[in-house]
Amino acid sequence: MYWEKEIETISRKNLEALQLERLRKSVKNASASYHYKNLFETIGVDPEKISSLDDIKKIPFTNKEDLRENWPYGFLAVSKDELVRMHSSSGTTGRATIIFHTQHDLDEWTNIVARSMYMTGMRRGDVFQNMMTYGLFTGGLGFHYGAEKVGALIIPAGSGNSKRQIQLMQDFQTTVIHIIPSYALHLSTVFEELGIDPRRDTNLGIAFLGAEPHSEKTRQKIEDFYGVNAFNSYGLSEMNGPGVSFECQYKNGMHIWEDNYIVEIIDPDTLEPVPDGEEGELVLTTLLREGMPILRYRTKDLTRIIPGPCECGRTHRRIERIKGRTDDMLVLKGVNIFPIQIEKILMDIEGVGTNYQIILERKDYNDHMIVKVEVHKEFFSGDLKQLETLRRAITEELKSDILITPRVELVEPNALPKSEGKAVRVIDNRED
Repeated sequence: MYWEKEIETISRKNLEALQLERLRKSVKNASASYHYKNLFETIGVDPEKISSLDDIKKIPFTNKEDLRENWPYGFLAVSKDELVRMHSSSGTTGRATIIFHTQHDLDEWTNIVARSMYMTGMRRGDVFQNMMTYGLFTGGLGFHYGAEKVGALIIPAGSGNSKRQIQLMQDFQTTVIHIIPSYALHLSTVFEELGIDPRRDTNLGIAFLGAEPHSEKTRQKIEDFYGVNAFNSYGLSEMNGPGVSFECQYKNGMHIWEDNYIVEIIDPDTLEPVPDGEEGELVLTTLLREGMPILRYRTKDLTRIIPGPCECGRTHRRIERIKGRTDDMLVLKGVNIFPIQIEKILMDIEGVGTNYQIILERKDYNDHMIVKVEVHKEFFSGDLKQLETLRRAITEELKSDILITPRVELVEPNALPKSEGKAVRVIDNRED
């Protein structure tokens, strides 16, 4: 039942003592970085004088802009020759955020992912089919190494190629999958087209769902169709990636591994802490990362601490399913996209007007993006090949930056709705 019973069931008193010990070390370690060294000198924070967990409030919040402004090595707390891996966000509003890891960091990250997977019932001897993107994205490799530590046989299938995914499941008797929720629903239609019933014709038992928000209704659809026990997980690249928090068998919130992170929930407007049970913005501090410690990182994710103990016996607190974000980020097929990113691309293309609209739709369990763009009137008079050439050019520019292919529709000037107030750039027509 437990991967590390002593640490998973540690008393709150001992857990907080452990957190303080690790916080002091993490703050001291962070002070070796360019960013935190300058910050501490400016505000007068002495890492040696951190004497309680409450002292963390003396440190200002860190946000994504801080990471971008210190590209690429401004948060690095060790020499470069100690680094063994780099991961990156998708760079949705300009520069990506870069996270560096030492071997120690990867070992600690791998351990909490393994802890999370073991908690759900995954064991040595399971066959784990990882259907997430590998590379700079943290989801694929994060789960891969966690499953390897548990002792499962890993099929690093990656994303896409639905018929092959199904063949792999059948041929190698896959028991556990890691999959984006929307793709799991889309894949169900492929199963039906092939006349294959996953409940009857596969050995699937567990599904790890991640990379995009999803509702309880979506989880239930996946469980009912595949005959699996589906678990929600949470992570972000700035905090390593997957494994920050995970559901146990009771699925009443996600245990956040507090031996690795200090969790705060703040009011995003006042930046003051909110009581347990009240919704706010999740703020996290790394406790065991050496290469690039990050203190009081504003995730922009909205959730709450679920009060009270969990039936599973673990003492690490639980956060509720992420409700949304304090910014306007979109999540489509596991990719983070900001409307301003699309605007920056469109406004750099000759012939494009000043108005555009992003429409999100769901068809056959698959998410689609439609980008409607006003272009100069001359494109609609004369040779329409010129209009098609522009449409293709815009599609390719967007695809190269946001990593998915939108459907681009070009319209005449003033064809799109205008607003005297804040422009409504995004219309989300997706239904669960």
